[in-house]
Amino acid sequence: MNNTLFKVLVVDDDVTQLERLKLYPEHIEYPHVDLKTAETVSQAKQELSQTAFDLVLTDYRLPDGSGLDLLQYIKETNPTIHVVIMTAFENAREAVDILQKGGDDYLIKPTEKKDIEHLFVRTFEQCSIEHENKIINETIDDNFESLHLVYRSAQMRDLLNVISRTADSDATVLVTGESGTGKELVSNLIHSISHRRDRPFVTVNIAALPESLMESELFGHVKGSFTGADQDREGRFEEADGGTLFIDEVGDIPPAIQVKLMRAIQFGQIQRIGENATRLLDVRIIAATNRDLKRMVEAGEFRADLFWRLNVIPLHLPPLRERKIYIEVLINHFIERFNKKNNLSITGISREALDLIMKHPFPGNVRELENLIERAALMARSSLITLRDLPMEIKEHLAGDTQEIGDTMAAGSYEHQMRDFELQLLTEALEKAGGNQSEAARRLGISERRLRSRMEILGMR
Repeated sequence: MNNTLFKVLVVDDDVTQLERLKLYPEHIEYPHVDLKTAETVSQAKQELSQTAFDLVLTDYRLPDGSGLDLLQYIKETNPTIHVVIMTAFENAREAVDILQKGGDDYLIKPTEKKDIEHLFVRTFEQCSIEHENKIINETIDDNFESLHLVYRSAQMRDLLNVISRTADSDATVLVTGESGTGKELVSNLIHSISHRRDRPFVTVNIAALPESLMESELFGHVKGSFTGADQDREGRFEEADGGTLFIDEVGDIPPAIQVKLMRAIQFGQIQRIGENATRLLDVRIIAATNRDLKRMVEAGEFRADLFWRLNVIPLHLPPLRERKIYIEVLINHFIERFNKKNNLSITGISREALDLIMKHPFPGNVRELENLIERAALMARSSLITLRDLPMEIKEHLAGDTQEIGDTMAAGSYEHQMRDFELQLLTEALEKAGGNQSEAARRLGISERRLRSRMEILGMR
């Protein structure tokens, strides 16, 4: 948030209270508060589907639910929105529930004018600080910045703590998580901070191999061992000797090859196809899968002894939909990367576009978000990614999700489209004028004061 426009949604079924709260922002000189109201949870959801709010101030008890219901909905759809719930003083349990379930704060009713004004100013300043620090690109060591591992939650810090304490060992690691969550990235990090960092990091994707070639790919073969084997070939294990072998989609390995993989891990020995002698290797194994190996063991589809050999250090990467707080951080990280890769000059993403992306479930996880941002950056009509630059499938998904709570257009409401158009118009004028506001105003045929006023309302620098 880099402007003085602060969007607030107040939810209360007491109409008198709503009218009173509408008057409070008039006495606040900074920031400029754009306040909207709703009387029920369903009305609040409809407003949230159409506008990107910074703060939601809601009563605890509402006709069709509670403030906690609304809090849960907001944290699931866009956790960057601050939520404060108004509650009665005599019910201390409610206050505890609010904070435990992710509420930013609570206010005791009846609320005072000074309390509301202080809340607005304080939350605006918090949003400003969060905006200034929104790009968090941290790794275990500065030498590994090229890995671009982005994290900001305690959960991910705990995971990285496990990695940092075990990376230098030779223990086998099993990384689990849905496709696109970054399993190979984490495996690369483990290798890069281990004592094997100067030795090979070899990757083999089991799911991409036909079963007939899987054994040869892993363990190699000698000339004449099967039709087409016209020369000796070393497998991935030998390529990784002294280093790390990353076996992706290990759950797809058929039972016959599971036995040989078990032997390679247990004794550090492999045998090429068609060869009687064994080869002693020094390879650290990191395996990854998006399948439930425990359930496969119970079903007899995966060897129990191999599972326990692989699962010495388990690391689980949650899907992006369960850590939406990452999305804004990742977007800015990807923008920075694609600016360098594609020689672009994208400065950020509009509030409306970010809000729309937050509502998407991302079945493809981080990989899907990365592809989306690269495409949007290449399609951007100005230095800012806006609603118009997002792919249609994201807009269509939003339209489907909001069918129950309002007749929202796929590409956004009329207000959003007009705001987006004006934002692009002013941005292009300023770019052509080299950032000179007087020149930009002249090009647009408006006064400089009018330009600055519109820039402030639109949230432009």
